[in-house]
Amino acid sequence: MAKNLLTISLFCAVFFFGIQKPTAQNTTHETQNKSLIQPPHLKAGDTVAIVAPSGILKNRVGEVRKAQALLESWGLHSVVGKSVFNQNNHFAGTDDERCEDFQQAIDNPNIRAIWCARGGYGAVRILDKLDWTKFKESPKWVIGYSDITALHSDVHNLGYQSLHAMMCTSLQDAPETIAETISTFKDALFGNPLAYTLKGSTYNKPGTVSGELAGGNLSILQTMLGSKSSLDTKGKILFIEEIGEYKYHIDRLLQSLKRAGYFDDCAGVIIGDMTKIKKNTTPWGSSIEQLIVDVLADYDFPVAFNMQAGHAKDNRALIFGDQITLKVTKDASSIVFE
Repeated sequence: MAKNLLTISLFCAVFFFGIQKPTAQNTTHETQNKSLIQPPHLKAGDTVAIVAPSGILKNRVGEVRKAQALLESWGLHSVVGKSVFNQNNHFAGTDDERCEDFQQAIDNPNIRAIWCARGGYGAVRILDKLDWTKFKESPKWVIGYSDITALHSDVHNLGYQSLHAMMCTSLQDAPETIAETISTFKDALFGNPLAYTLKGSTYNKPGTVSGELAGGNLSILQTMLGSKSSLDTKGKILFIEEIGEYKYHIDRLLQSLKRAGYFDDCAGVIIGDMTKIKKNTTPWGSSIEQLIVDVLADYDFPVAFNMQAGHAKDNRALIFGDQITLKVTKDASSIVFE
């Protein structure tokens, strides 16, 4: 009888109060505090493949040639994918052509890095066509930003680091005007230490935290939701940047990520460039910084503004999947890669 009463009591407790799940503070995540696998850093004599997995490169031959010359000045060789200058409506060739170029770069063990010529749109259309088997046997750096966030996300989920950095079309600008963009790209490729000091902001949320860096373009991160390419942000420091959107649309993107639990277990957030914000006929009513602060108000992790990375000329390299220490105050912030 006593045993039956105990069983009934336990049933009632579960029915009314539910099974208690461990809180985020008490949950240990397997990937937390562990860097992803780092591809070998480049050295003189290595070869870089230039590919175009996204937008069309109409009248951009000169910039690709400048990119090859830049690599050569660093003692590196380059090969250009056979479809890079193809044109198929919006894209640099058909999906199959763009995929083939990228796949050949993945599969060739003599290629040590895959440098995307430009972003735009289109990488998501080839994600599910790619076979990463050879990549796991011979990891290499995947390089780019903007639309290349889609590829960064897949590489991240495979367990490897990648490089959020300039693309070939960045060389539309005179080298002296993008000196930090170029030098930090080179430093990251060759394994030189990266560390940044960010200008302070009254919108900063102070704190110090260490974690794995992940993220990229805000629109692409939101696009990945619900797919195998979506990032697990638990215990990670999230970087975001955006270009050419209305404030209400940036709010929509952030709210979508928030409702999906994207920020629930983040260790911190770094805000990159929010460039060419469009003006709507109905004013949003606050700054882009305040918009972001309002979305993240429910969380206690540090938030740092003014990271010089994204679509502005000063686009400094970030190693996704590497461990960083982020220190944020109102006066300044620092990012140190381990």
